[in-house]
Amino acid sequence: MSASTSRTGRSAGTARPARARLPLNTFGISFGLSGLAGTWTAAAALGAPRVIGTALWLVAATAWLVTVLRYAAAGLRPHEVADDLRHPVLGPFAALVPVAASLMSARLAVSFPQMGKGLVWAVLALSAGFGAWFVARLLTVPRDPATLHGGHLLPTVAASLISAQSVATIGHPGAAKVLFAAGILFWLLVGSLLLVRFATGPELPRPLLPTLAIFSAPPAVAGNAWWVITGGRPGTVHEILLGTMAALLLPHLFLVKDYLRLPFTLGFWALTFTTAASATYGIRLLSLTGATWSAPVGWGVVAVATGVIGAVAVRSLALVPFRRTRRHHTGRTAHPATAAC
Repeated sequence: MSASTSRTGRSAGTARPARARLPLNTFGISFGLSGLAGTWTAAAALGAPRVIGTALWLVAATAWLVTVLRYAAAGLRPHEVADDLRHPVLGPFAALVPVAASLMSARLAVSFPQMGKGLVWAVLALSAGFGAWFVARLLTVPRDPATLHGGHLLPTVAASLISAQSVATIGHPGAAKVLFAAGILFWLLVGSLLLVRFATGPELPRPLLPTLAIFSAPPAVAGNAWWVITGGRPGTVHEILLGTMAALLLPHLFLVKDYLRLPFTLGFWALTFTTAASATYGIRLLSLTGATWSAPVGWGVVAVATGVIGAVAVRSLALVPFRRTRRHHTGRTAHPATAAC
C-alpha cells in the first residue's frame, strides 16, 4: 500500500483498533508462580538452595507487574473496568490482583520490613473492599448457575486466608486469626453453595473444569496460614486440615484424564496455586513427623508441584504468538460460562 493510500485510509477512520484488555484470569499466572515460590521457600527445610525460592519470587513479581501494566495499557475507562469486575465468570478472578500482591508483600517484608508491612496492609484494604462488594452482589444479584465455579472462592476464602498468612508474617497473629476465621466462614458458606451447584447441575462447562482445583484449595491455604500464625506448632487444627485436604485432593486423581483431554488455555493456571499450596503444606507437615522418610517424600512433593506448574508455564508460552490474532474471536458474545478461559 502506498503512503498516500495509507494516509487516506487513516483519514477515513481506519485507525488501528484499540488493544483488548487481558482477561482477569490471566492474573492466575503470577498467583501460581507465587505459590511455587512459596513451595521452594518452604523446601529450604529440606536443604533446597534459598536462591531458587528468591528467584521464583522475582519471577512472580515480574509476572504480576507485567500483567497489571498490560491490562492497564488497553485503557482503564471506569465503565469498562466495572464491566470486567461484574462479569459473572471472570469477575471473581479480580481478587487475584491484591491476593497475589499480599503474598509477595509479605515476602518483601523479610528483607525490607517497613515497605513490605505497608504493602501488606494496603493490599489487605483493597482485598477486603473487593470482597465486601463481591459478597453484596452475590446476595442481591441473581445469576445463572452455569456461571458458578471454583473461582468464586477467591474474593472471600482465598483473600481472607492468604491475608491472614501475610498479616501473621509481619507480626500480627491476633489480626491474622480474625482473618482466618472469616476465611473459614466463607469456605463453609460459598463452598456449600458450589457443592450443591456441582451436584445438581447444570454440568460444568469444559473450559471451567480446571477451576475445580480451586474448590480443593482451602484446606492447604488455611493450613499454611495457621502454620504461620502458630509458628509451626503441631496440633489438632493441622490434623483436621490434613484430612480435609486429602479428601478434597484425591478426587482429582480421577479427573486427570478429563484435564488432559481439554484444549490448553490460560485457564489451566487455576490448577497451579492449589498444587503449590498443597505441596507447601505437605512439606511443613512432613517436617513434624521426624521420620527418616519425610525428606525423600518431601522432595517428591516438590518435584510434582514443580513439574505440574512448569508444564502449565511451558504450554502457556506456546500461546503467546497466537493471542493477538485470536483475540477478536474470544469476545463476550459467547455464553459467559464458556468465555472464561
